[in-house]
Amino acid sequence: MTNLSLNLSESAAMYPDHPAIQLDNDVLRYDELDDFASRVVSLLREYGVRPGDRVGLMLPNVPEFAMVFYGVLRAGGIAVPMNPLLKRREVEYYLADSRTRVLFAWHEVAGEAEAGAKTAGAQLVPVAPGEFRTLISARPPMTDSVSRSGSETAVILYTSGTTGRPKGAELTHAGLNTNQAVTARTLIKIGPDDVVMGCLPLFHVFGLTCGLNTAIANGATLTLIPRYAPAKALEVIARDGVTVYEGVPTMYAAMLGVPEREKYDVSTLRTCVSGGAALPVEVLRGFEDAFGCVILEGYGLSETSPVASFNHPDAVRKPGSIGTPIEGVRMRVVDEAQRPVPNGEIGEIQIGGHNVMKSYWNKPDETAATIDADGWLSTGDMARQDDDGYFFIVDRKKDLLIRGGYNVYPREVEEVLYEHPAVAEAAVIGIPHPALGEEIGAAVALKSDTTATNEELRDFVKARIAAYKYPRVVWIVDNLPKGPTGKIQRREVEVPDGVLP
Repeated sequence: MTNLSLNLSESAAMYPDHPAIQLDNDVLRYDELDDFASRVVSLLREYGVRPGDRVGLMLPNVPEFAMVFYGVLRAGGIAVPMNPLLKRREVEYYLADSRTRVLFAWHEVAGEAEAGAKTAGAQLVPVAPGEFRTLISARPPMTDSVSRSGSETAVILYTSGTTGRPKGAELTHAGLNTNQAVTARTLIKIGPDDVVMGCLPLFHVFGLTCGLNTAIANGATLTLIPRYAPAKALEVIARDGVTVYEGVPTMYAAMLGVPEREKYDVSTLRTCVSGGAALPVEVLRGFEDAFGCVILEGYGLSETSPVASFNHPDAVRKPGSIGTPIEGVRMRVVDEAQRPVPNGEIGEIQIGGHNVMKSYWNKPDETAATIDADGWLSTGDMARQDDDGYFFIVDRKKDLLIRGGYNVYPREVEEVLYEHPAVAEAAVIGIPHPALGEEIGAAVALKSDTTATNEELRDFVKARIAAYKYPRVVWIVDNLPKGPTGKIQRREVEVPDGVLP
């Protein structure tokens, strides 16, 4: 029998009284988390959820995320984690595309969630502290997990690609479980005495696999931060004795900027992990000098569950490199004809192994264009490999932007800009930013005989999409650069001097 939720059942049997999830003073033991998850199964049955049905989780980093997530899996359902910052139109798309039956949404975002769910025909379950636990406590526990094969889908994670709207990457029970197991055994070397920092969003594959699944499968404690703040992170490390810190580069940079950071006792830290975007070497060195803990950088995608390569703790570490493939995963660099290139030459990274997704949900053409007949997944990331087998990312083939570790797809933002009655043309690009990696910028050409201010256009987009996506910087131009076919050339858009605040 295979089911990712069995990791919780097994840890609860071995470590019933051990803290599983903590959020400040709210501490859930393993036996409590296991019991809550079993009662979520009963609630799901009341809503008509059956094995294979999709269930949305629009929840921040709170203990209720873990209750619902493992309850969905135990019921044989497919979890669809969603960013709580999504707005109505985005919620509607995710739910309609995945044909989700039920959406669990945090009470603070229930308005946007309910509006999107109603249009998509999904049932909404609001989740509020206290009230939700009372709701599920009234249901009987259903302790037996539905048997699933390793190749069956456990999670659908939506990810932006190079064309069209976000696609749902189908991650399997076996793929996710193997990825967390390899990560725990060979990279982080995690066990029941560890306390893992849960500041990465659990709705994101990095936080889901390396944070939640890895901690729960190995009897560790995951201590949560719902909204990241660098001083709060340092406070939690000192308070809870955090041993494993996982973050994106902007988090490490932010912690370096905390006033009087030396007053926080971070001596319990033994391993720090960075992913989600390239870690600037100066940030790596500055953090290690300040906090005395080595950062190991890795690489992966939503489509790879996510970990594909890593700077292994027992091997030479090369700053600026994403390391070498993890156990059971293969990587190569290829040219446009999919032929491997010599070491030192730049090409596209391809990945194969247990971690590769099954497919894009209901998108066979996109799946075939991404995964070839031999199981190689094309990442769209350009890199080179040195003679020691280490990979170095040099650029992104895709137009995808990464702002503070979050993926932003330019076309999605541009489509919202085009809804403004004064906008004739728009090009959304990334502007280098010292803390975020990239800031989102938009160059806009207006229709003749119309007017609009930079602030008006920015606020127009802000009201319609998630907060991390809207362009902080907007400037108006006479026209945008175009290629021979009339297509706007984003790479040729010039950023005016002094536009960044």
